[in-house]
Amino acid sequence: GCGETESTDLAEPTIVDQLRQDPLELARGEALYQGSCAQFCHAAESGSAADLFDCTWIHGQSDDEIFSIITDGAPETRMVGFGSNFPEGEADTWRLVAYIREQQPGCD
Repeated sequence: GCGETESTDLAEPTIVDQLRQDPLELARGEALYQGSCAQFCHAAESGSAADLFDCTWIHGQSDDEIFSIITDGAPETRMVGFGSNFPEGEADTWRLVAYIREQQPGCD
C-alpha cells in the first residue's frame, strides 16, 4: 500500500555460515575434530560419547551453545572445556563448530 516499503533485510551470514562456505576452513575444522575429539571420546565406532553428527543434542542446540560447550565443557559429563587451547584460539573453535554443523544432516 501507500507509504509502505517491503523489508529487504536479509540476515547477515553467521561466522559458522561463512566458515562452512570455505573448504580450507572446513578442512582445518576436520583436522581439529580428528585430533581433539575423535581420537578420544567422539569416535564414530566408540559410542562412549554423544554422536555429534545427528540432530539430537542434549547440552546445546545453537552454534553459540556448541561453542560454549567446546570452550567450557558440559557439566556432569566427561566433556572438559578446551578453553582457548587450540592453536588459533577462538577462531579454531568456530572452525570446529562449522565442521560439526557441516557433517550433520538437515536438522533445521
